[in-house]
Amino acid sequence: MDEWIDYYDSTHTIYASKQHRDVHFEVIANDIIGYIPSPDAVVLDYACGEALSAARVASACGKLILAEPAPGVRGRLIARFAPNTKIRVRSLDELRGMEELSVDLAVLNSAAQYMTPAELDSAFAVIHRALKPDGVLVLGDILDPRVGMGRDVMALLRFGASHGFLKDALVGLVRTALSDYRQLRSRVGLQHYSEAEMLAKLKAAGYSASRAPKNIGHNDARMTFVARPID
Repeated sequence: MDEWIDYYDSTHTIYASKQHRDVHFEVIANDIIGYIPSPDAVVLDYACGEALSAARVASACGKLILAEPAPGVRGRLIARFAPNTKIRVRSLDELRGMEELSVDLAVLNSAAQYMTPAELDSAFAVIHRALKPDGVLVLGDILDPRVGMGRDVMALLRFGASHGFLKDALVGLVRTALSDYRQLRSRVGLQHYSEAEMLAKLKAAGYSASRAPKNIGHNDARMTFVARPID
């Protein structure tokens, strides 16, 4: 995961435009809000990235913990949300010292593909320890091995067309094909899991899980799972 952390901590070009970036985080925030069980819930966003719309999530819960491994991104989160008393920014290492049974909803979205299987197991364990007995883990944007990159391209183009940045999306695809992201993806790779594989992995980590009807975010070719601690 370290190489991916370094990439996202750099000046990357993963987003086609500012509009693409902003809408991307707005859609994710709206989807996360749909899982918040109550206005006083404690929500953990594990490996949250820039989380530009986190204030919207915080307004729908009692406390929002943004946990981010990239130090540069984490610094921007601290600066951006310092005035918001509902938001706390933490490193992933700091989560190991969190109070047990203190989180109502944990979200791990669009991060599992960058983790080794062992790193994902470790994340599941940290989250399991923090979740309340009736808490929920939402695991989003899981890549299915049967779905190729072409589906990601089409999902981005549809997203761009529906939100007014189709031209930027087309230019962005060309730029990404020539970028460090494409080289890193080819060299390091991304983790893929079938539905059955992820359900088995969650069960081994102490969760009862099912696949959600809809993925978090714009790409319906990817999968989201809803998991609850069982031990």
